[in-house]
Amino acid sequence: MEENRLKIKVQRNILIGSAIIMAGKFAAYLLTSSVGILTDALESIVNVAAGCISLYSLYWASKPKDEEHPFGHGKMELLSASAEGAMISIAGLIIIYKGIDRLLFPAEIQKLDVGMIIVAVSGVLNYLMGYYSIRVGKRYSSMALVAGGRHLQSDTYSTIGLIVGLLLLYFTKQAWIDSAVSLIFGLLIIATGISILRKTISNLLDTADKGLLEHLADVLNKKRCDEWIGFHNIKAIKYGSMLHLDCDLVIPWYYTVEKAHETGNELKDILEDEFKGKMETTLHFDPCNIFPYPLCNECKLECPHRKEAFVKQSPFDFKNITREGDEK
Repeated sequence: MEENRLKIKVQRNILIGSAIIMAGKFAAYLLTSSVGILTDALESIVNVAAGCISLYSLYWASKPKDEEHPFGHGKMELLSASAEGAMISIAGLIIIYKGIDRLLFPAEIQKLDVGMIIVAVSGVLNYLMGYYSIRVGKRYSSMALVAGGRHLQSDTYSTIGLIVGLLLLYFTKQAWIDSAVSLIFGLLIIATGISILRKTISNLLDTADKGLLEHLADVLNKKRCDEWIGFHNIKAIKYGSMLHLDCDLVIPWYYTVEKAHETGNELKDILEDEFKGKMETTLHFDPCNIFPYPLCNECKLECPHRKEAFVKQSPFDFKNITREGDEK
């Protein structure tokens, strides 16, 4: 619960900061009439709107499990990140429209030096908030905070490019530069939105996380017990900051239910320690004597029922821990 309160507090602070930055950017636009600065201000509206959605999603995701949501409410963070990605893409389209409109119907630019200072300060603040959001999000496995932080930092990078364009405009007095900057960064903002959407949709569809499963295989190899004759059909699903692991473990066929339960608890303790208490594991036990292919030659246990001599213990890897039980 303390972790959830911290995530909500972080997002609330970021939302307040985003609102202040948005006000500053619109003030800069009113001073300068620069459509380039307007693009930055429009993206700030997205920052604030997305911040509101993220705050609500973190509050919702922090709710405990219930009968209707046995895995908790963590998926709400992914919905928040998806909404943010869509809003970013829409903002990019609006920015491109404004850029084309200003290219066709130029307007006089005023007080550009003051506007650039305001935009530069806003960019620095956005980067610092984004860094903070990503750091906390990674520490507590919050997709909403990580997505929001990356959006804020992408806003900073676009601000750097905007300032470069405004400097060119300031010294050359070529009005078309203002529109060109707007068009370029409209496209970059759309690319950012699509990138966030692709990742969140992948997680919503429970696409296998190969990096996570490879890390899991490494942990199983390092902590390996001879009683773990084999693993297969491992699936990992993420709900907010929690990981839910479904696993088939091959153990000696002659083990009692009590001994199998003890072996399973040892495995669960190792995984919970490795993933800092954020993994819930469901185990299914398979007896080694009816497994679809012989494993005596890979088993190091002193077994009175051995049918083949031990040859070599195969390491666990992504392929063999995720295969179905009837695959060789």
